[in-house]
Amino acid sequence: MNLDDTIVAVATPPGRGGIGVVRLAGPEARAIAGPMLRLASKVGGHELAPGRASFGELIDPATGERIDEVVATYFAKPHSYTTDDIVEISAHGAPVVLQHIVAIALQRGARLAEPGEFTMRAFLNGRLDLTQAEAVRDLIDSQTLFQAKVAAQQLEGALSKRLKPIKQKLVDLIAVLEAGVDFAEDDVSVLPGEEILKRIAAVREPLEELAQSFAYGKIVHEGLTLAIVGRPNVGKSSLFNRLVERERAIVTATPGTTRDLVSETVAIGGIPVRLVDTAGIRTAADEAESLGIQKSYEALAEADLVLVVLDASNLHPEEDAALQGRLENRSAIFVQNKSDLVKAPHLNKTAQAAPAAGNPAQLRTSAVTGEGISELREAILKQIAGDHGAQQESGMLTNVRHQGLVRDSLAALDAAVAAIRNSIPHEMLLLDLYNALRPLDAITGATTTDDILNLIFSSFCIGK
Repeated sequence: MNLDDTIVAVATPPGRGGIGVVRLAGPEARAIAGPMLRLASKVGGHELAPGRASFGELIDPATGERIDEVVATYFAKPHSYTTDDIVEISAHGAPVVLQHIVAIALQRGARLAEPGEFTMRAFLNGRLDLTQAEAVRDLIDSQTLFQAKVAAQQLEGALSKRLKPIKQKLVDLIAVLEAGVDFAEDDVSVLPGEEILKRIAAVREPLEELAQSFAYGKIVHEGLTLAIVGRPNVGKSSLFNRLVERERAIVTATPGTTRDLVSETVAIGGIPVRLVDTAGIRTAADEAESLGIQKSYEALAEADLVLVVLDASNLHPEEDAALQGRLENRSAIFVQNKSDLVKAPHLNKTAQAAPAAGNPAQLRTSAVTGEGISELREAILKQIAGDHGAQQESGMLTNVRHQGLVRDSLAALDAAVAAIRNSIPHEMLLLDLYNALRPLDAITGATTTDDILNLIFSSFCIGK
């Protein structure tokens, strides 16, 4: 990929719209765009002035024919997304117009941008680090406002800022050990083993906390699946409709109405949750119902979280216990639905006979009146996020690549601890510490040898 090329692409999604944007980036961006534009005013003798949006006409340079009314904006290097010169032409969002603008730019010497090349240039030019570049993609793919908020925090460098002090402590330790090995003749002291262990622990502890944030971060990034299961006619489809907030599943008084899986994605606390309504679990009356029940078991096995619905007005302890046995310690929430059909004293009594202690939650709901629905949403969110989800919003791990790299770094630190306890020479210990540093570099950007050397010479009075 040649960073000296001027690239062009349509920057808005495919399809028709009120406005579409074509972006040019590179050293010839203004020279290529200039003859394509007939703007209403000039600033400093140039039609395209830095940081200024100019209204005018798009013309065909070969014929002078007017094509569209446009607004052109010029971002002079390095004050742009990629740090290159960038010209953005906003025209009416007709695909034929936008493609014609691209075609003219190509004729004038631009190159068609590769997928993601604008953001890649921003990274290669030092405008973004890797976590910020990945956050651009996450922000575009956001399905909820909460996901967008987390991606925006990553784009601002939240993860990089969290990793920076951890990396610095590791680099400091490497620098001290390198100095002790390479400059022994200058009387640079060698750290004792206990001090090295203490410094490694100071790196490992916050890194382990970061690794643990992935459980919540992955759910924020990808969402999760919640299967609604239970006996026939306990109100699973009615609860499903309440959570979806529309009549998505068919509801009748006849048991066994649902024969196939019905799914819908909703946002609960900003987390995308795919709700799956399943067929009632019982001894099947016919082949169609048997297939539906089999799909219910499959949905239960694949779900990240299970919502077990009981009928508060008609409890069947043996059947409910049998269903509970299929959960195999899965993360689950138990609700007694149809609470509007029983009196409060009776309900309190039956609540104690519901699933055994140790289950995550046990709620009373009524899909008819809406009682307990808000509490159910809160219980689902608590199961997703735990007690500390809100505190983990900033600088958490949200993708598998980051998680794997942090785990690699932790494994290398464990190897370094073992090396110290086995009295391995510091030259070999440094290999483990560098192995711990490299994965963190792969998340945020490389630490060069010069960084280590500069720290050595600035921290020690060597060669005085």
